Amino acid sequence: MAHEIRALDVHSVDQVRSLIEQDPVRHCFLAARLEQTKQSRFRPSYPDLLGYFDDGKLKSLLMTGANIVPVNTSLIARQEFAAVLNRSGRRSSSIVGPAEETMDLWSKVSDSWGPAREVRSSQPVMTMRNNSTKEIDQDVRYSNLSDLEELMPACVAMFTEEVGISPTANGGASAYRNRISELVSSRRSFVKYQNSELVFKAEVGTIGAGVAQIQGVWVKPEYRGQGISVPAMAAVVKLILADLAPVASLYVNDYNEVALNTYRSVGFEQVDTFATVLFS
Repeated sequence: MAHEIRALDVHSVDQVRSLIEQDPVRHCFLAARLEQTKQSRFRPSYPDLLGYFDDGKLKSLLMTGANIVPVNTSLIARQEFAAVLNRSGRRSSSIVGPAEETMDLWSKVSDSWGPAREVRSSQPVMTMRNNSTKEIDQDVRYSNLSDLEELMPACVAMFTEEVGISPTANGGASAYRNRISELVSSRRSFVKYQNSELVFKAEVGTIGAGVAQIQGVWVKPEYRGQGISVPAMAAVVKLILADLAPVASLYVNDYNEVALNTYRSVGFEQVDTFATVLFS
């Protein structure tokens, strides 16, 4: 049987789990996607997961939702996936994943998809499996719904600073607030106040295969450089490892030396490199 590209079904999903097990940190996006479907009350469906099969065996996979994510892709698989993406046109806001796979896939669709808003070709992926040896900020806690009025502006500010576009643009305010509320309700949002002022926050955006991926780390601008971030992040890691997953992970732009130094001080170590291509 020749190779083929087709959407996953319930009969091939077990093969996806074997791909995840090869590298849970790299593939936690995919693991979270499968776990989301498992918790659904509806019949499992995977229209957003394209598989590259060779003689009936799943070799590579492409997530095609809001973000395009290549999973264990070979050169020939990326060529086949790129052909599909070129035919369908761009419908996603980014391509993100292992640097080599992401950049090669982007090179194959860039002519038809038009220019990217930004290409971040080197983003260290870092993990921790043990608590930090640094001082832990005891004031860092899980947020609750009463924090939302303070938390929302901080989340919008951080997102805009990091991505370059406000998440509330083009009528997105309600959906973004719902997303933050969901993270708060599921105990995946962390805050620190100082004199009743929110000065630090972070979220866990993805949990899958025993990996919790941290996102949205933010210190209020007026409080930066005052030694808040290291003990606060040490506290976030402690809460994650105790309650959410045995591995805490994150990825960061290689040019963000301040953030890299913070994470290294906390105890994070680089295990991989991602890349992200952002679109308007």
